Amino acid sequence: MTTHTGPTPASSYKTTEGRVFTVTGGDWDAMLSDIAGGDNPNDEERLIINMGPQHPSTHGVLRLVLEIEGESVVQARSVIGYLHTGIEKSCEYRNWTQGVTFVTRADYLSPSFNEAAYCMAIEKLLDIEVPQRAETIRVLLMELTRISSHLVTIATGGMELGALTGMTAGFREREEALHLMEFLTGLRMNMAFIRPGGVAQDLPAGSRERIQAFLDVMDKRMPEYDKLLSGQPIWKARMQGIGVLPLEGCMQLGITGPILRSAGLAWDIRKTEPYCGYETYDFEVPTSTDADCYARFLLRLEEIHQSLKIMKQAMERLDEPGPVMVADAKIAWPAQLSIGSDGMGNSLEHVRKIMGQSMESLIHHFKLVTEGFSVPAGQAYVAIENPRGEMGCHLVSAGGTRPWRVHLRDPGFVNLQAMPAMSEGGMIADLVAAVASIDPVMGGVDR
Repeated sequence: MTTHTGPTPASSYKTTEGRVFTVTGGDWDAMLSDIAGGDNPNDEERLIINMGPQHPSTHGVLRLVLEIEGESVVQARSVIGYLHTGIEKSCEYRNWTQGVTFVTRADYLSPSFNEAAYCMAIEKLLDIEVPQRAETIRVLLMELTRISSHLVTIATGGMELGALTGMTAGFREREEALHLMEFLTGLRMNMAFIRPGGVAQDLPAGSRERIQAFLDVMDKRMPEYDKLLSGQPIWKARMQGIGVLPLEGCMQLGITGPILRSAGLAWDIRKTEPYCGYETYDFEVPTSTDADCYARFLLRLEEIHQSLKIMKQAMERLDEPGPVMVADAKIAWPAQLSIGSDGMGNSLEHVRKIMGQSMESLIHHFKLVTEGFSVPAGQAYVAIENPRGEMGCHLVSAGGTRPWRVHLRDPGFVNLQAMPAMSEGGMIADLVAAVASIDPVMGGVDR
C-alpha cells in the first residue's frame, strides 16, 4: 500500500474568462495531469497568472493579469489604482499655492514637471508673466529632473533584465542629481519649489559651482553606459526587436515621449510648442525608426546628454540678476520668502521683518498665506514635455481662492495602454523588457 503525500488535487470552476484552477501546492507535473483530466482532456488549457502588484519584475505597484500558453503571452491586461491617493481632489480643498505640494507628489520621479505645468496653468488664468530669471531656474530644475528620471528608468530596467551593474551605476548618478537638487531647493524630491508667479526663492550662493561640478561628473561617467550596456551582446539580445510599437500604433493610442520618438516622430513639446523660453536654447530631439526597447534605451541616453547641454546654457544665464517672483504682492506667496535653516517655513529673520512692519502688512501676509489669492473664473490647459511624454494640467476656476477642478494628463497613464500591443504574442521575459521601456511611474498613473 502506497501513501499519497503529493499535492492536493487542483479544484476548478468555470468563469466567463474560462476555467480557473486552484492549486494548493505540491508537484507541478501532478497539477498538470489533474488539469488534463478535466471535462475534455483534448482541450489545450491556458493559464491565467498574476504579475504583481508585488512582483519584483514590475514597476511599482503595477499588476499585470496574463493569459499564457507555456512561456508565450496570449493576452495581457494591466490593473491599476493601488497607488491612488486622491491628489486631484485634495487640491480642491487647498488654496492655489498649497496645491503645489499635492501635484508634486503625483509622478514622484518628475516633481518639477508637475509643479511647472500646474503653476503655468494658474499663470495662464491670471494672465501674468513670470520673470525671466524664474523661467531659467524652472528650465534648470526640469532638465535636472529629466536626467534623474531617465537614470532611474535605465537603472530599474537593467535590474529587471539582470544587469545589476547597470542598476548600481544608474542610481549612483541619480544620487549626484538629487544631491544637486537638494542644494538648489532644500529637498531631494517633491520640492514644491516652483510656485505660481515664479519660484520659492533665488538659488543659494555657490550654485553655479555646484552645477558645474555636476556637469563635469556626468560628462565623465556617461560614456560608461555605452561601455557597460549599449554594446553588450546580452543586453542587445534582450531588447532589440522586443516591444515593437510602430508609429501607426503610437498615433492610435495617443503615445508620446521616448516611445513615440523611437518610432520616428520628433514630437517634443519643448520644440513644437515651446514654453519657458525653450526656443532660445540650443538642443536636439533624438529619434529612431527601430521602435523597440533598445531604441528607447538609446534615446533616453541621448536625451540625458541634451539635458546636460540645456543645463549648461541655463547656468550661464544665471549670471544675469533679476527677480524670481512676480512683483504683484497679492500673488507672490509667501512674499519675499526666506527659508529657515531646517529647509521649511520662514527664517526667523524674515518673521521678525514681517512683525516689525505695519499691522496692515502683517494682516495682508496672514490672509495671503491662509486664504490665498483669487483666480478669475475660467479654465486653462497647459502641456509640457516630461521624461515620459506630454504632461498636461487642466485647471478650472470658479473665481475663488481654491481650484474648482484639477486634472493631470499623465503620459505614463496613456503610454501604459501600449503594453498589450507590445507584449502579446511574445515571451513573458520580453513583456518585462517592454514594460521597463514604457517607464510607467504608478504615482502618476494612479494619481
